[in-house]
Amino acid sequence: MKYKNLRLVSDGFGLSDHKLSMSPKTNSRSVIRIGYGWDSHEFKSGVPLKLGGIEIGHPKGLGGHSDGDALLHAITDALLGAIAAPDIGTLFSPSDPQWKGADSALFLAEALRRVNSAGYNLANVDSTLILAQPKIGPHVHAMRESLSKLLTIDGESIGIKAKTPEGIGTEGAAIAHAVVLLEKSSRTPRRFRKPNYKP
Repeated sequence: MKYKNLRLVSDGFGLSDHKLSMSPKTNSRSVIRIGYGWDSHEFKSGVPLKLGGIEIGHPKGLGGHSDGDALLHAITDALLGAIAAPDIGTLFSPSDPQWKGADSALFLAEALRRVNSAGYNLANVDSTLILAQPKIGPHVHAMRESLSKLLTIDGESIGIKAKTPEGIGTEGAAIAHAVVLLEKSSRTPRRFRKPNYKP
């Protein structure tokens, strides 16, 4: 954010108590933007476990209207939030049968398309998964490779961490947090094909 009319204002108690008075000058064309996303789903029998765009062997998967990929959902919302776009639930309503069992990569692709149309490129992603089981460490490399392809950025720009939900009572669910950094594009926007999902 840029500031104008920067000046010192005395409150009558001497120099040590001078305060900075700043009038914000908003700029909708920011060079960078930051977005945050969060999602959670309960574990459910009879469905595959998908996280970060890959399938992980586990007795239970994540329940959800789509494929339940909490990490992709969190990243999708982070991308949309960074450009002040509608959130994932608004764009892909869980009450719409079209998205029943849908691949969450479709939601991510639409978020990326909107980011690019707004004139930004994705610089990096950082994420944290919170779940009791399974252990995420053995799958981080595959998840990073999957996200690198889906997000069209280098794997070294993708952070994936995992924590256990000690003492917070969420052992029956998986929680995902994600933060993204966008940079203003200086090139002609890349064209992402708008997802066209048919059940």
